[in-house]
Amino acid sequence: MASLITNLAPLALGVLLIATGVGKAFGRQVARQAAGTVLVRVLNDGRRATLVLRATGVAELVIAAGLLAAPTTVVPAVAGTALGVGFVGYLGYARVTAPESSCGCTARDNGPVSWRSFVRAGLVVAGGAFAIAARSAWWTQADRHPVTAVAFLAVTAALLVAVSRDLDHLWLTPLRKARIKVFGHPLTAAAADVPVAASVQLLERSLAWTAASPVVRSGLIDHWEADGWRFLQYSGVHETPQGGARPVTVLFSLDPHDTIDTAPSPAVRVTLIDDISDELVDVDLTEGFVPTLPMA
Repeated sequence: MASLITNLAPLALGVLLIATGVGKAFGRQVARQAAGTVLVRVLNDGRRATLVLRATGVAELVIAAGLLAAPTTVVPAVAGTALGVGFVGYLGYARVTAPESSCGCTARDNGPVSWRSFVRAGLVVAGGAFAIAARSAWWTQADRHPVTAVAFLAVTAALLVAVSRDLDHLWLTPLRKARIKVFGHPLTAAAADVPVAASVQLLERSLAWTAASPVVRSGLIDHWEADGWRFLQYSGVHETPQGGARPVTVLFSLDPHDTIDTAPSPAVRVTLIDDISDELVDVDLTEGFVPTLPMA
């Protein structure tokens, strides 16, 4: 079993690095993604952060090519291990210095650094370590033990999907919907005690959220109530007219007693605050916005 894992590790790690590297190296939204990471604060330049993110993607693809084409060669495996260690260090630094910043782990993951980000980085380290010990090509191992190889790769793929937030729509969202159908909706509190989760759900179905969603780059960071309003805080990135990108705090405010049942079209106020200057950002989020009518 140990030889099976070590010999198939280059294949598993190579596929993972390709999946994460392609989006970083060639994605169209890399500049927006980079602007939400801690790289902007470290380099103090959105363009440099974008270049670093793209260079990381290229490095992932080069290492993946080496792992897949020459699985018994030590150099790609060592490089993969070093890359994973670098990921862990970067995530740790981001978690301590800017916990609201996005991970930047994949091209579609704009959420903040979480335990799943660390697990995935740890899997890169483990995959590289196992690949160092590979003594047989992965295609030879798969040819000798096809059933066992498929089972191992299926388990590995399931684990990677479970720790990838950008793939939640494939399994976690349907699972939550099924739970609601079986056990009922959990947000059944009285109007005076509407939970924050209900306000978030209401917000995410509002036109204000649809208009502001291109700016938002994180999940809910903080919430509080003041002056009869419930405030929901997110982090985001605002593209300036000059073509730059600046990190911002996005504040949504709505009635704390509203729910989907009582206010299907809630009144929501949106405020953008520049994280660097702490000044309000004067921007019309509805400019060019065309609401989508629900289908019958």
